[in-house]
Amino acid sequence: MAIVFHCDHCGKKVEAQDSAGGKWAKCPACHNKIYVPAPRADEELSLAPVDESEEERKERLMAETHQLTQDILLEREVPEGATDFGDSTSRISDKELTKNIIVYLRQMANGELDEARITADLITPHGPQAVKILDRIALSEIPEPELADIPPQVLSGLIRNLRTRIS
Repeated sequence: MAIVFHCDHCGKKVEAQDSAGGKWAKCPACHNKIYVPAPRADEELSLAPVDESEEERKERLMAETHQLTQDILLEREVPEGATDFGDSTSRISDKELTKNIIVYLRQMANGELDEARITADLITPHGPQAVKILDRIALSEIPEPELADIPPQVLSGLIRNLRTRIS
């Protein structure tokens, strides 16, 4: 029975006698020095079929993880002692609004349009405050770290679109 393997250098299929197992030899195709593996009882490696249910489970878990991440990013901190939950036009901190704007711009750049619409709905009630933050982001020479990989022209267009939506 022969030992069948592939050359590490050229990838050609090589057949060697059992007695050559565990030794060095020359590849008949490229003449490089190759190691002949020791013979094994079962030459062929049988692979298990892909478990479709496992793949579906992984996809579902990834989608869940993404949704939870988005929910956490969109969470709004409620100041201690605040009891007025019905007023959507109440003042939001610049830090929180900036975070929402960055999340919106990132979602738009990634093509997550449904999530971006939800985030924009959180931003629009704070129009003038949001416009000031958008202007600061647009005029900044160095973009926010979360937005650094978005091409400047695309980022500028996304900012213009959000400003139009707010106005």
